Amino acid sequence: MKQTKKHSDVVMSVEHVDKDFRVGTQTVSVLKDVSTQIGEGDFFVIFGPSGSGKSTLLHTLLGLEQPTRGKVILLEKEFSAMNQDEAAEFRKSRVGMVYQQPYWIKSLSVIENVAFPLFLLGQLPSLAYGRAGEMLKVVGMEDWRNYSPTELSAGQQQRISLARALINDPAILVADEPTGNLDTQSGEELMQLLAELNKDQGRTIVMVTHDLEYLKYATRMIRVVDGRVENEYGQKEIDKIFKQMGGKRGSRRVQALEVAGDTKNKHIASKNGNVKVQRKISLEKEKNAK
Repeated sequence: MKQTKKHSDVVMSVEHVDKDFRVGTQTVSVLKDVSTQIGEGDFFVIFGPSGSGKSTLLHTLLGLEQPTRGKVILLEKEFSAMNQDEAAEFRKSRVGMVYQQPYWIKSLSVIENVAFPLFLLGQLPSLAYGRAGEMLKVVGMEDWRNYSPTELSAGQQQRISLARALINDPAILVADEPTGNLDTQSGEELMQLLAELNKDQGRTIVMVTHDLEYLKYATRMIRVVDGRVENEYGQKEIDKIFKQMGGKRGSRRVQALEVAGDTKNKHIASKNGNVKVQRKISLEKEKNAK
């Protein structure tokens, strides 16, 4: 039985966070009074329909976006009070990132790309390459160390991306829709790796997803709808939701859950997903214009 986490076990705390964007002459509230905690050893999933604000929440957690109001505390440091340079330095040494689409230095081999974060930290090449080789073994990609990453399949590239995220022994491993570009088998294999890192090594993982199939790996989950945390789930509640699904993808039950997060919340209409997608597109265009 999982013990209740003490305050000292909390690695990240979000306190009454709001995030507003200016769109023309209007202010759009994307995050609204978000509060939650992430404990050491959690497999913490941020779940919600497209356009719900979950990616904005993740970026705010990582200091990529400053909250309009509220605090983000990571490892007892007020992350939200740091400037961009300070936040980047902190992420570089304490956070590992796996993105939906991995980014590579194309002139470098697999092992050189994996070792690169240690070069940025001033590590000696011999030690950096040794550590990179160890991480490639962890993800089962040591035989491809001298290949170019772009020569490999999407699933193999995500495994290498995971090795690179682990290279600095991060306090928190963050995965932003890591299976979004993968086929079913490759996605499941990547999730198995993340689950092993969580269970066997006690890694704290924060993952954003809209795919209900992967809720079975979570130990805690929040459901974000229209910029608010509508529900927070523990392990037993997550297991119950997954059993209700019956593993039948494409069923009305699964489709409804993926759009609304929980069919018990009658006030959440399916059409909201499309409205929020359009709003998200508008926000992205506004940010790019700046």
